[in-house]
Amino acid sequence: MKKIWFHIILAYRKTTVDKQTGKDRKMTNMARRKKRKHQISLITNIIFCLITLSALTGCIILLLQNYGLKGETREAASLLREYEERSEEYIYSQADLDARMGEAVVLAKESQKQEILTEVKARMENGDSTTAMLRDFFPEDVVVYSDAKFYFFPILENLKQHNYVYDNFVEQENKEIVYVDDTDEVHSIKGIDVSKHQEEINWRKAAADGVSYAFIRGGYRGYSEGKIVEDEFFKDNMEGALDNGIDVGVYFYTQAISEEEAVEEAEFLLDLLEPYDVAYPVVLDLEDPESASARTAEMTRQEYTKAAIAFLETIKKAGYTPMIYGNLKTFMLMLDLEQLEDYDKWFAYYNAPVYFPYEFTIWQYSSKGRVDGIKGDVDMNVCMKDYGQEQ
Repeated sequence: MKKIWFHIILAYRKTTVDKQTGKDRKMTNMARRKKRKHQISLITNIIFCLITLSALTGCIILLLQNYGLKGETREAASLLREYEERSEEYIYSQADLDARMGEAVVLAKESQKQEILTEVKARMENGDSTTAMLRDFFPEDVVVYSDAKFYFFPILENLKQHNYVYDNFVEQENKEIVYVDDTDEVHSIKGIDVSKHQEEINWRKAAADGVSYAFIRGGYRGYSEGKIVEDEFFKDNMEGALDNGIDVGVYFYTQAISEEEAVEEAEFLLDLLEPYDVAYPVVLDLEDPESASARTAEMTRQEYTKAAIAFLETIKKAGYTPMIYGNLKTFMLMLDLEQLEDYDKWFAYYNAPVYFPYEFTIWQYSSKGRVDGIKGDVDMNVCMKDYGQEQ
């Protein structure tokens, strides 16, 4: 009897074990299928993450370049490469990527800050001016220092910009500057501008020294009482230059405070130059006298601009080429260049390379030049347009 019960119990246990084994086997198979699905999903996620990371790499680099952060791209790319190398082991969420991108930006900013401080220190030790450093650090702006302040003017894409290659402005042994092409062929013309301050000039010697054109001051308006005065050497200079084959232009130093006064100055100048063959432009010389007592001291930018246009249009209607002369302060602080786009410009700047993004045809690069036939200093100019040939 005991033996029978033993076999019954044994059979029951075997059946139970077989059922449990079947259940276990079924559970194991289900687990394996789930594991395979998970592995497939894992691999898919890794692939998508790699694609996302590659796209983010480009986006982040463009973003960092947009902010103009030196070295930031290098840091961000390095960290993202680290992600790519480890992507077989980890899957990164969007939050992870955002956090790591932010970390890369912070690190790059710190790196850039240190680079800038190091560069500033080195340049200060080298004697570089604050203005020169700011112009290098802000290449998308025109930086102007005036009245103990720094002004930053974004370069306007709607204004015509020159296409000169700065390295092609070459200083020769005699300190004169010429503009050359890639074969060192000269594409500029040597000129000067003079007034009574140069006193009597030997124009024959000046012509032999290579002077091709000269701007002669016709007159000026006083900055206190506003009286128009003819330059006492005007006639001698005009006749002396022309008699020796030197082309001439004429300029007037303005202190007009209204459009009416500007027209008066232009008409005065037109009367003076009528007897002469004037090949080069007739120029409005606009400068800040930097005197609180000057009659123009309280003029606004718009008032300066309107007066300038009145002068230039009067010259243009008389059949001459109008031009405006000035420095950085003239063009960036005193005038609205957008309203003066149609007029040729003569730019005064006494350092190299020339610092002005907009179109100009003549650069006055020195006020301390030396020319045979002239006693003392004279303004030197390099012209990239042959006005004499256009007559």
